[in-house]
Amino acid sequence: MEIDEKTVASRLYGEYGALPPITTTLGGTFISLTDDALEAEYMGAPAFLNPAGQVQGGMLCAMLDDVTATLVVATLAEGEHCATLNLNTSFLRPAKPGKLIGRSTLVRRGRGVCNVNGELWQDDKLVATATAVCMVVAR
Repeated sequence: MEIDEKTVASRLYGEYGALPPITTTLGGTFISLTDDALEAEYMGAPAFLNPAGQVQGGMLCAMLDDVTATLVVATLAEGEHCATLNLNTSFLRPAKPGKLIGRSTLVRRGRGVCNVNGELWQDDKLVATATAVCMVVAR
C-alpha cells in the first residue's frame, strides 16, 4: 500500500499542522511512518505516576491506543475515521518517568476492521504490548 505523505500528514496533524490533543497530552511526537509501521515517542510525565512512582497502567494503555490507532488513521481514505473496538494490553515491567518509544505494526487491513500490534519500550526494554482491533468508520 502506498502512503501519500501530504494526505497522511494532514490526517495525522490536522488542517493546521497540530498533533491530535491526546497525542499532545501524552507528550507524543511521531518519529517515523511506513505503510505498515509507526514509531512515536511519548513522555511518562510526573502527572501520570501512580503512588509507587511508576507510570500508571492506564496511561500506558492510552499510549498504546494512540500508536496503534494512529497507524490505522494513516491508511484511511478521505472521510473515514477509526474507532478502537478492542485493546488487549500486557504489562511486562514497570515504566519509569521519562521517555517511552511506541511502535505499531499493521497485521491486517480489511475494509471495515484493522488488526494492529503495539509495543512500548523504555531504555531498550519492552514495557508493554497490545493487540488492537480498530473499526473503520465513515463520517
